[in-house]
Amino acid sequence: MQTALSNGGDFAEIFIEERVSTSIGCEDNKVERIISGTDRGAGLRVMVGDMTAYASTNDLTPSGLRELAHRVSKGISAHVEKYLFPDGYASKFAKKEVTYPSSVTTSEKVAKVLEGNEVAWNCGKAITQVHVRYGDSQQRVIIANSDGLFVTDERIYTIFLVQAVARKNGVIQTGYEPVGGTVGFEIFNTVSPSTIARLAAEQALRMLEAPPAPTGVMPVVISSEAGGTMIHEAVGHSLEADLVQKGLSIFAGKIGEKIASEIVSVHDDATLPGRRGSFACDDEGTPSERTVLVENGILKTYMYDLTTARKENRSSTGNGRRESCRHRPIPRMTNTLIVPSTAKPEDVVAATDKGLFVRKMGGGQVNTINGDFMFEVSEAYLIRDGEIKEPVRGASLIGNSSRVLSGIDMVANDLGFAVGTCGKDGQGVPVSDAQPTLRIEGITVGGTNA
Repeated sequence: MQTALSNGGDFAEIFIEERVSTSIGCEDNKVERIISGTDRGAGLRVMVGDMTAYASTNDLTPSGLRELAHRVSKGISAHVEKYLFPDGYASKFAKKEVTYPSSVTTSEKVAKVLEGNEVAWNCGKAITQVHVRYGDSQQRVIIANSDGLFVTDERIYTIFLVQAVARKNGVIQTGYEPVGGTVGFEIFNTVSPSTIARLAAEQALRMLEAPPAPTGVMPVVISSEAGGTMIHEAVGHSLEADLVQKGLSIFAGKIGEKIASEIVSVHDDATLPGRRGSFACDDEGTPSERTVLVENGILKTYMYDLTTARKENRSSTGNGRRESCRHRPIPRMTNTLIVPSTAKPEDVVAATDKGLFVRKMGGGQVNTINGDFMFEVSEAYLIRDGEIKEPVRGASLIGNSSRVLSGIDMVANDLGFAVGTCGKDGQGVPVSDAQPTLRIEGITVGGTNA
Protein backbone atom coordinates (compact mmCIF):
# COMPACT_ATOMS: atom_id res chain seq x y z
CA MET A 1 0.00 0.00 0.00
CA GLN A 2 2.79 2.45 0.91
CA THR A 3 4.65 1.81 -2.33
CA ALA A 4 1.48 2.06 -4.41
CA LEU A 5 0.69 5.44 -2.85
CA SER A 6 4.27 6.74 -3.01
CA ASN A 7 3.40 9.18 -5.81
CA GLY A 8 0.05 10.12 -4.30
CA GLY A 9 -3.50 8.94 -4.51
CA ASP A 10 -6.74 8.84 -2.56
CA PHE A 11 -7.05 5.09 -2.32
CA ALA A 12 -5.08 1.92 -2.99
CA GLU A 13 -6.35 -1.65 -3.13
CA ILE A 14 -4.89 -5.07 -3.86
CA PHE A 15 -6.90 -8.13 -4.90
CA ILE A 16 -5.09 -11.47 -4.67
CA GLU A 17 -6.64 -14.70 -5.87
CA GLU A 18 -5.97 -18.38 -6.34
CA ARG A 19 -8.45 -20.24 -8.51
CA VAL A 20 -8.58 -24.00 -9.08
CA SER A 21 -11.01 -24.91 -11.85
CA THR A 22 -12.18 -27.69 -14.12
CA SER A 23 -14.22 -27.46 -17.32
CA ILE A 24 -15.52 -30.47 -19.28
CA GLY A 25 -17.39 -30.30 -22.57
CA CYS A 26 -19.09 -33.09 -24.51
CA GLU A 27 -20.40 -32.78 -28.08
CA ASP A 28 -21.25 -35.32 -30.78
CA ASN A 29 -21.06 -38.11 -28.19
CA LYS A 30 -17.43 -37.29 -27.46
CA VAL A 31 -15.77 -35.58 -24.52
CA GLU A 32 -13.88 -33.03 -26.59
CA ARG A 33 -12.52 -30.77 -23.88
CA ILE A 34 -11.15 -31.23 -20.37
CA ILE A 35 -9.42 -28.19 -18.97
CA SER A 36 -8.12 -28.15 -15.43
CA GLY A 37 -5.64 -25.89 -13.73
CA THR A 38 -4.69 -23.38 -11.09
CA ASP A 39 -4.45 -19.64 -11.68
CA ARG A 40 -2.85 -17.25 -9.20
CA GLY A 41 -2.38 -13.53 -9.46
CA ALA A 42 -2.88 -10.08 -8.02
CA GLY A 43 -4.46 -6.89 -9.27
CA LEU A 44 -3.55 -3.50 -7.80
CA ARG A 45 -5.25 -0.16 -8.31
CA VAL A 46 -4.63 3.38 -7.12
CA MET A 47 -7.29 6.07 -7.38
CA VAL A 48 -7.13 9.84 -7.22
CA GLY A 49 -10.30 11.76 -7.98
CA ASP A 50 -11.83 10.22 -11.10
CA MET A 51 -8.52 8.76 -12.29
CA THR A 52 -7.58 5.11 -11.75
CA ALA A 53 -4.31 3.29 -12.44
CA TYR A 54 -4.51 -0.51 -12.56
CA ALA A 55 -2.13 -3.37 -13.25
CA SER A 56 -1.90 -7.08 -12.52
CA THR A 57 0.73 -9.77 -12.16
CA ASN A 58 1.06 -13.52 -11.72
CA ASP A 59 4.20 -13.06 -9.61
CA LEU A 60 3.06 -13.23 -5.99
CA THR A 61 6.54 -13.08 -4.47
CA PRO A 62 7.31 -10.02 -2.29
CA SER A 63 9.54 -8.62 -5.02
CA GLY A 64 6.87 -9.26 -7.64
CA LEU A 65 4.22 -7.42 -5.63
CA ARG A 66 6.59 -4.50 -4.95
CA GLU A 67 7.31 -4.24 -8.68
CA LEU A 68 3.56 -4.24 -9.36
CA ALA A 69 3.12 -1.42 -6.83
CA HIS A 70 5.92 0.61 -8.45
CA ARG A 71 4.29 0.22 -11.86
CA VAL A 72 0.88 1.36 -10.64
CA SER A 73 2.28 4.27 -8.63
CA LYS A 74 3.84 5.70 -11.79
CA GLY A 75 0.36 6.14 -13.21
CA ILE A 76 -0.61 8.52 -10.42
CA SER A 77 0.84 11.92 -9.66
CA ALA A 78 -0.87 13.88 -6.90
CA HIS A 79 0.13 15.74 -3.74
CA VAL A 80 -0.55 13.68 -0.63
CA GLU A 81 0.24 14.93 2.85
CA LYS A 82 -0.08 11.77 4.95
CA TYR A 83 -1.84 8.43 5.04
CA LEU A 84 -2.64 6.33 8.07
CA PHE A 85 -3.14 2.60 7.81
CA PRO A 86 -5.46 1.37 10.59
CA ASP A 87 -5.33 -2.15 11.90
CA GLY A 88 -6.93 -4.49 9.40
CA TYR A 89 -9.63 -7.04 10.07
CA ALA A 90 -10.42 -10.44 8.67
CA SER A 91 -13.83 -11.71 7.71
CA LYS A 92 -14.92 -15.20 6.73
CA PHE A 93 -18.32 -16.25 5.49
CA ALA A 94 -19.87 -19.15 7.40
CA LYS A 95 -20.49 -21.92 4.86
CA LYS A 96 -22.31 -25.20 5.08
CA GLU A 97 -20.45 -28.43 4.51
CA VAL A 98 -19.49 -28.83 0.87
CA THR A 99 -17.87 -31.52 -1.21
CA TYR A 100 -14.92 -29.65 -2.66
CA PRO A 101 -14.71 -30.26 -6.41
CA SER A 102 -10.94 -30.66 -6.06
CA SER A 103 -11.57 -33.74 -3.92
CA VAL A 104 -13.48 -35.41 -6.77
CA THR A 105 -11.60 -37.22 -9.53
CA THR A 106 -11.81 -36.06 -13.13
CA SER A 107 -13.21 -39.45 -14.11
CA GLU A 108 -16.15 -38.96 -11.71
CA LYS A 109 -16.88 -35.58 -13.27
CA VAL A 110 -16.65 -37.03 -16.78
CA ALA A 111 -19.08 -39.78 -15.75
CA LYS A 112 -21.70 -37.14 -14.87
CA VAL A 113 -21.22 -35.50 -18.27
CA LEU A 114 -21.54 -38.80 -20.12
CA GLU A 115 -24.66 -39.71 -18.13
CA GLY A 116 -26.35 -36.49 -19.21
CA ASN A 117 -25.24 -36.96 -22.80
CA GLU A 118 -26.62 -40.51 -23.06
CA VAL A 119 -29.99 -39.65 -21.52
CA ALA A 120 -30.52 -36.64 -23.80
CA TRP A 121 -29.76 -38.66 -26.95
CA ASN A 122 -32.16 -41.41 -25.86
CA CYS A 123 -35.13 -39.05 -25.42
CA GLY A 124 -36.17 -39.23 -29.07
CA LYS A 125 -35.03 -39.90 -32.61
CA ALA A 126 -35.53 -36.24 -33.51
CA ILE A 127 -32.63 -35.23 -31.24
CA THR A 128 -29.77 -34.33 -33.58
CA GLN A 129 -27.30 -32.58 -31.33
CA VAL A 130 -26.44 -32.62 -27.61
CA HIS A 131 -24.00 -30.40 -25.77
CA VAL A 132 -23.20 -31.08 -22.11
CA ARG A 133 -20.97 -28.89 -19.98
CA TYR A 134 -19.66 -29.27 -16.45
CA GLY A 135 -17.64 -26.58 -14.68
CA ASP A 136 -16.34 -25.97 -11.20
CA SER A 137 -14.21 -23.32 -9.56
CA GLN A 138 -12.67 -22.87 -6.12
CA GLN A 139 -11.48 -19.32 -5.59
CA ARG A 140 -9.63 -17.99 -2.55
CA VAL A 141 -9.17 -14.24 -2.34
CA ILE A 142 -7.41 -11.68 -0.17
CA ILE A 143 -8.53 -8.07 -0.47
CA ALA A 144 -6.67 -5.28 1.31
CA ASN A 145 -6.85 -1.51 0.90
CA SER A 146 -5.40 1.71 2.27
CA ASP A 147 -8.48 2.29 4.46
CA GLY A 148 -7.32 -0.63 6.61
CA LEU A 149 -9.52 -3.30 5.08
CA PHE A 150 -8.17 -6.86 5.12
CA VAL A 151 -10.66 -9.53 4.03
CA THR A 152 -10.30 -13.17 3.08
CA ASP A 153 -12.97 -15.21 1.34
CA GLU A 154 -13.47 -18.55 -0.36
CA ARG A 155 -15.94 -18.99 -3.22
CA ILE A 156 -16.97 -22.41 -4.59
CA TYR A 157 -18.98 -22.62 -7.81
CA THR A 158 -20.34 -25.64 -9.67
CA ILE A 159 -22.47 -25.60 -12.81
CA PHE A 160 -23.90 -28.32 -15.05
CA LEU A 161 -25.93 -27.71 -18.20
CA VAL A 162 -27.39 -29.57 -21.13
CA GLN A 163 -28.43 -28.18 -24.51
CA ALA A 164 -30.35 -30.43 -26.88
CA VAL A 165 -31.30 -29.70 -30.49
CA ALA A 166 -34.21 -31.43 -32.23
CA ARG A 167 -34.90 -31.37 -35.99
CA LYS A 168 -37.89 -32.53 -38.04
CA ASN A 169 -39.19 -31.56 -41.47
CA GLY A 170 -36.89 -28.55 -41.63
CA VAL A 171 -37.93 -27.26 -38.20
CA ILE A 172 -35.18 -26.89 -35.58
CA GLN A 173 -35.83 -26.33 -31.86
CA THR A 174 -33.47 -26.12 -28.91
CA GLY A 175 -33.92 -27.09 -25.28
CA TYR A 176 -31.62 -25.77 -22.56
CA GLU A 177 -31.45 -26.59 -18.87
CA PRO A 178 -28.75 -25.44 -16.40
CA VAL A 179 -28.23 -25.95 -12.68
CA GLY A 180 -25.59 -24.34 -10.50
CA GLY A 181 -24.72 -22.19 -7.54
CA THR A 182 -22.19 -21.54 -4.80
CA VAL A 183 -22.10 -25.26 -4.06
CA GLY A 184 -19.70 -28.13 -4.53
CA PHE A 185 -20.08 -31.58 -6.06
CA GLU A 186 -22.96 -32.25 -3.65
CA ILE A 187 -25.13 -30.42 -6.16
CA PHE A 188 -25.77 -33.86 -7.70
CA ASN A 189 -27.31 -35.06 -4.44
CA THR A 190 -30.40 -32.95 -5.20
CA VAL A 191 -30.59 -33.12 -8.99
CA SER A 192 -29.14 -35.76 -11.30
CA PRO A 193 -27.52 -35.27 -14.72
CA SER A 194 -30.28 -37.50 -16.11
CA THR A 195 -32.99 -35.13 -14.88
CA ILE A 196 -31.28 -32.08 -16.36
CA ALA A 197 -30.73 -33.85 -19.68
CA ARG A 198 -34.31 -35.08 -19.88
CA LEU A 199 -35.72 -31.59 -19.21
CA ALA A 200 -33.59 -30.07 -21.99
CA ALA A 201 -34.37 -32.77 -24.56
CA GLU A 202 -38.09 -32.91 -23.82
CA GLN A 203 -38.35 -29.14 -24.17
CA ALA A 204 -36.80 -29.29 -27.64
CA LEU A 205 -39.10 -32.16 -28.67
CA ARG A 206 -42.27 -30.42 -27.40
CA MET A 207 -41.51 -27.23 -29.29
CA LEU A 208 -40.66 -29.21 -32.43
CA GLU A 209 -44.28 -30.32 -32.74
CA ALA A 210 -45.77 -26.93 -31.83
CA PRO A 211 -47.42 -24.62 -34.39
CA PRO A 212 -46.06 -21.09 -34.92
CA ALA A 213 -46.83 -18.52 -32.25
CA PRO A 214 -49.37 -15.76 -32.87
CA THR A 215 -48.31 -12.14 -33.17
CA GLY A 216 -49.75 -8.95 -31.73
CA VAL A 217 -50.29 -7.16 -28.42
CA MET A 218 -51.71 -9.47 -25.76
CA PRO A 219 -51.54 -10.35 -22.06
CA VAL A 220 -48.48 -12.47 -21.25
CA VAL A 221 -48.04 -14.63 -18.17
CA ILE A 222 -44.38 -15.41 -17.44
CA SER A 223 -43.90 -18.47 -15.26
CA SER A 224 -41.50 -18.55 -12.33
CA GLU A 225 -39.87 -21.45 -14.20
CA ALA A 226 -38.56 -18.87 -16.67
CA GLY A 227 -36.32 -17.37 -14.00
CA GLY A 228 -35.62 -13.65 -14.01
CA THR A 229 -34.07 -13.23 -17.44
CA MET A 230 -36.33 -10.29 -18.22
CA ILE A 231 -35.67 -8.47 -14.93
CA HIS A 232 -31.93 -9.06 -15.29
CA GLU A 233 -31.60 -7.78 -18.84
CA ALA A 234 -34.40 -5.25 -19.18
CA VAL A 235 -34.11 -3.69 -15.71
CA GLY A 236 -31.02 -4.83 -13.82
CA HIS A 237 -28.35 -3.49 -16.14
CA SER A 238 -30.11 -0.12 -16.28
CA LEU A 239 -29.77 0.13 -12.48
CA GLU A 240 -25.98 -0.36 -12.43
CA ALA A 241 -24.48 2.93 -11.27
CA ASP A 242 -21.75 3.26 -13.91
CA LEU A 243 -24.32 3.25 -16.71
CA VAL A 244 -26.52 5.63 -14.74
CA GLN A 245 -23.68 8.10 -14.14
CA LYS A 246 -22.72 8.03 -17.82
CA GLY A 247 -26.30 8.85 -18.83
CA LEU A 248 -26.71 5.43 -20.45
CA SER A 249 -29.74 4.33 -18.41
CA ILE A 250 -33.43 4.99 -18.89
CA PHE A 251 -33.70 5.21 -15.08
CA ALA A 252 -31.00 7.88 -14.57
CA GLY A 253 -32.13 10.69 -12.26
CA LYS A 254 -35.34 8.92 -11.22
CA ILE A 255 -34.62 8.04 -7.59
CA GLY A 256 -37.85 8.49 -5.63
CA GLU A 257 -40.01 8.29 -8.75
CA LYS A 258 -42.51 5.60 -9.65
CA ILE A 259 -41.03 3.42 -12.40
CA ALA A 260 -43.14 0.28 -11.97
CA SER A 261 -46.51 -0.98 -10.86
CA GLU A 262 -47.08 -0.61 -7.10
CA ILE A 263 -47.12 -4.40 -6.74
CA VAL A 264 -43.55 -4.66 -8.08
CA SER A 265 -40.47 -4.66 -5.83
CA VAL A 266 -36.99 -5.53 -7.09
CA HIS A 267 -34.05 -6.65 -4.94
CA ASP A 268 -30.42 -7.49 -5.64
CA ASP A 269 -29.40 -9.91 -2.90
CA ALA A 270 -25.93 -11.45 -2.61
CA THR A 271 -26.74 -12.98 0.80
CA LEU A 272 -29.02 -15.77 -0.48
CA PRO A 273 -27.51 -19.14 0.57
CA GLY A 274 -26.20 -21.30 -2.26
CA ARG A 275 -27.20 -19.02 -5.14
CA ARG A 276 -24.79 -18.53 -8.02
CA GLY A 277 -24.47 -14.78 -7.43
CA SER A 278 -23.92 -15.02 -3.65
CA PHE A 279 -20.75 -14.22 -1.72
CA ALA A 280 -19.53 -13.05 1.69
CA CYS A 281 -17.99 -9.88 0.30
CA ASP A 282 -17.71 -8.45 -3.18
CA ASP A 283 -14.42 -8.14 -5.04
CA GLU A 284 -13.64 -4.89 -3.23
CA GLY A 285 -14.15 -6.38 0.22
CA THR A 286 -17.56 -4.79 0.85
CA PRO A 287 -19.84 -7.18 2.78
CA SER A 288 -22.69 -8.67 0.78
CA GLU A 289 -26.14 -7.21 1.32
CA ARG A 290 -29.71 -7.20 0.13
CA THR A 291 -30.20 -3.99 -1.84
CA VAL A 292 -33.77 -2.79 -2.32
CA LEU A 293 -33.72 -1.29 -5.82
CA VAL A 294 -37.46 -0.82 -6.34
CA GLU A 295 -40.04 -0.85 -3.54
CA ASN A 296 -43.74 -0.90 -4.38
CA GLY A 297 -42.96 0.62 -7.76
CA ILE A 298 -40.70 3.41 -6.42
CA LEU A 299 -37.04 3.52 -7.48
CA LYS A 300 -34.96 3.54 -4.29
CA THR A 301 -31.32 3.25 -5.33
CA TYR A 302 -28.82 1.92 -7.87
CA MET A 303 -26.12 -0.75 -7.59
CA TYR A 304 -22.74 0.79 -6.65
CA ASP A 305 -19.14 -0.27 -6.43
CA LEU A 306 -16.54 1.85 -4.59
CA THR A 307 -15.66 3.97 -7.63
CA THR A 308 -19.22 4.99 -8.47
CA ALA A 309 -20.07 5.40 -4.78
CA ARG A 310 -17.16 7.83 -4.30
CA LYS A 311 -18.56 10.04 -7.04
CA GLU A 312 -21.77 10.51 -5.03
CA ASN A 313 -20.17 10.53 -1.57
CA ARG A 314 -22.08 7.45 -0.51
CA SER A 315 -21.36 3.82 0.41
CA SER A 316 -20.97 0.90 -1.95
CA THR A 317 -23.90 -1.52 -2.10
CA GLY A 318 -21.51 -4.47 -2.40
CA ASN A 319 -21.80 -4.75 -6.18
CA GLY A 320 -18.14 -4.29 -7.09
CA ARG A 321 -17.29 -7.42 -9.07
CA ARG A 322 -14.55 -8.58 -11.42
CA GLU A 323 -13.90 -11.68 -13.50
CA SER A 324 -10.36 -12.11 -12.15
CA CYS A 325 -7.38 -10.21 -10.80
CA ARG A 326 -6.68 -9.03 -14.35
CA HIS A 327 -9.85 -6.92 -14.38
CA ARG A 328 -10.89 -3.79 -12.54
CA PRO A 329 -14.09 -4.12 -10.50
CA ILE A 330 -17.24 -2.55 -11.93
CA PRO A 331 -20.87 -2.44 -10.73
CA ARG A 332 -22.49 -5.81 -11.43
CA MET A 333 -25.64 -7.64 -10.40
CA THR A 334 -25.55 -10.63 -8.02
CA ASN A 335 -28.92 -12.38 -7.48
CA THR A 336 -31.52 -10.03 -8.95
CA LEU A 337 -35.19 -10.77 -8.42
CA ILE A 338 -38.75 -9.53 -8.42
CA VAL A 339 -40.17 -10.05 -4.92
CA PRO A 340 -43.09 -12.52 -4.69
CA SER A 341 -46.54 -11.20 -3.75
CA THR A 342 -49.73 -12.91 -2.59
CA ALA A 343 -51.51 -14.36 -5.64
CA LYS A 344 -51.35 -18.07 -6.41
CA PRO A 345 -49.65 -18.97 -9.73
CA GLU A 346 -52.74 -20.83 -10.94
CA ASP A 347 -54.90 -17.79 -10.16
CA VAL A 348 -52.74 -15.62 -12.43
CA VAL A 349 -53.43 -17.97 -15.32
CA ALA A 350 -57.11 -18.38 -14.43
CA ALA A 351 -57.59 -14.60 -14.50
CA THR A 352 -56.31 -14.43 -18.09
CA ASP A 353 -58.97 -15.14 -20.71
CA LYS A 354 -56.61 -15.12 -23.67
CA GLY A 355 -52.88 -14.63 -24.01
CA LEU A 356 -49.47 -16.29 -23.97
CA PHE A 357 -47.93 -18.38 -21.19
CA VAL A 358 -44.11 -18.29 -21.17
CA ARG A 359 -42.45 -21.20 -19.41
CA LYS A 360 -38.87 -20.69 -20.59
CA MET A 361 -37.09 -17.58 -21.84
CA GLY A 362 -34.29 -17.55 -24.39
CA GLY A 363 -31.68 -14.92 -25.18
CA GLY A 364 -32.32 -11.28 -25.85
CA GLN A 365 -31.00 -7.76 -26.04
CA VAL A 366 -31.83 -4.42 -24.43
CA ASN A 367 -30.97 -0.79 -25.07
CA THR A 368 -30.33 0.56 -21.56
CA ILE A 369 -30.58 4.16 -22.79
CA ASN A 370 -34.22 4.02 -23.90
CA GLY A 371 -35.26 0.68 -22.35
CA ASP A 372 -36.32 -1.01 -25.59
CA PHE A 373 -35.82 -4.79 -25.56
CA MET A 374 -36.46 -7.99 -27.47
CA PHE A 375 -36.35 -11.47 -25.91
CA GLU A 376 -36.72 -14.85 -27.54
CA VAL A 377 -39.10 -17.33 -25.92
CA SER A 378 -37.89 -20.93 -25.96
CA GLU A 379 -41.06 -22.54 -24.55
CA ALA A 380 -44.55 -21.01 -24.68
CA TYR A 381 -48.22 -22.01 -24.66
CA LEU A 382 -51.49 -20.35 -25.57
CA ILE A 383 -53.90 -19.34 -22.80
CA ARG A 384 -57.60 -19.65 -23.54
CA ASP A 385 -60.44 -19.26 -21.06
CA GLY A 386 -58.01 -19.12 -18.14
CA GLU A 387 -56.28 -22.40 -18.99
CA ILE A 388 -52.88 -23.28 -20.46
CA LYS A 389 -53.47 -24.94 -23.83
CA GLU A 390 -51.30 -26.09 -26.76
CA PRO A 391 -47.62 -25.16 -27.15
CA VAL A 392 -46.47 -22.63 -29.76
CA ARG A 393 -42.99 -21.97 -31.11
CA GLY A 394 -41.03 -19.02 -32.43
CA ALA A 395 -42.41 -16.41 -30.03
CA SER A 396 -40.55 -13.31 -28.89
CA LEU A 397 -41.36 -10.49 -26.48
CA ILE A 398 -40.86 -6.95 -27.72
CA GLY A 399 -41.29 -3.99 -25.41
CA ASN A 400 -39.88 -1.23 -23.24
CA SER A 401 -38.55 -1.64 -19.69
CA SER A 402 -40.51 1.24 -18.20
CA ARG A 403 -43.81 0.36 -19.86
CA VAL A 404 -43.52 -3.34 -19.03
CA LEU A 405 -42.73 -2.67 -15.35
CA SER A 406 -45.77 -0.42 -15.17
CA GLY A 407 -47.89 -3.02 -16.99
CA ILE A 408 -47.36 -5.84 -14.48
CA ASP A 409 -50.80 -6.25 -12.90
CA MET A 410 -50.51 -9.62 -11.11
CA VAL A 411 -47.61 -11.11 -9.10
CA ALA A 412 -47.73 -14.60 -7.57
CA ASN A 413 -46.26 -16.01 -4.37
CA ASP A 414 -43.82 -18.47 -5.98
CA LEU A 415 -40.20 -17.81 -6.99
CA GLY A 416 -38.03 -19.49 -9.62
CA PHE A 417 -34.31 -18.99 -10.26
CA ALA A 418 -32.18 -19.14 -13.40
CA VAL A 419 -28.38 -19.34 -13.35
CA GLY A 420 -25.77 -18.07 -15.74
CA THR A 421 -22.70 -15.96 -16.39
CA CYS A 422 -23.33 -12.29 -17.06
CA GLY A 423 -21.13 -10.48 -19.55
CA LYS A 424 -20.30 -6.78 -19.37
CA ASP A 425 -17.28 -4.75 -20.53
CA GLY A 426 -15.49 -7.93 -21.55
CA GLN A 427 -15.91 -9.56 -18.14
CA GLY A 428 -18.06 -12.52 -17.10
CA VAL A 429 -19.25 -13.11 -13.52
CA PRO A 430 -21.57 -15.77 -12.05
CA VAL A 431 -25.12 -14.56 -11.38
CA SER A 432 -28.63 -15.77 -10.83
CA ASP A 433 -31.95 -14.06 -11.44
CA ALA A 434 -35.45 -14.87 -10.29
CA GLN A 435 -39.09 -13.92 -10.48
CA PRO A 436 -42.49 -15.18 -9.36
CA THR A 437 -45.19 -16.04 -11.88
CA LEU A 438 -46.47 -12.67 -13.11
CA ARG A 439 -48.73 -11.14 -15.73
CA ILE A 440 -48.04 -8.25 -18.06
CA GLU A 441 -51.39 -6.82 -19.12
CA GLY A 442 -50.24 -6.07 -22.66
CA ILE A 443 -46.97 -6.61 -24.52
CA THR A 444 -46.08 -7.15 -28.16
CA VAL A 445 -45.58 -10.81 -29.02
CA GLY A 446 -43.59 -11.44 -32.15
CA GLY A 447 -44.51 -14.62 -34.01
CA THR A 448 -45.23 -15.96 -37.46
CA ASN A 449 -48.96 -16.64 -37.15
CA ALA A 450 -50.87 -13.36 -37.51
